[in-house]
Amino acid sequence: MKSIDDIQKQLQSGNFEFTRHAFKRAVERNISEQEIQESAERLEVIEDYPEDKYSPSSLLLGFTQGRRAIHMQVSRAEGDSVKIITLYEPDSDQWDEYRRRKS
Repeated sequence: MKSIDDIQKQLQSGNFEFTRHAFKRAVERNISEQEIQESAERLEVIEDYPEDKYSPSSLLLGFTQGRRAIHMQVSRAEGDSVKIITLYEPDSDQWDEYRRRKS
């Protein structure tokens, strides 16, 4: 399973790919590749999904240089690039400090 350090390095260097769903969401939500790279500078694991459908995955939190919060669900499968499953700007009505789901 890929480490968070490896994921961080790959995201920062632009070694990532989108699922069809993630690409559509990035366009709809106006999240650029540059913002993805910036948000990888300090990643936090918010949730882990070890039994995810195709491979273990994690929900990550990062911030762009403009302080925009971004959540990315990424595959933890080994490989030369990171597969982004989905991404979005977390809604403060649903997330406490972008880190914990509100009940």
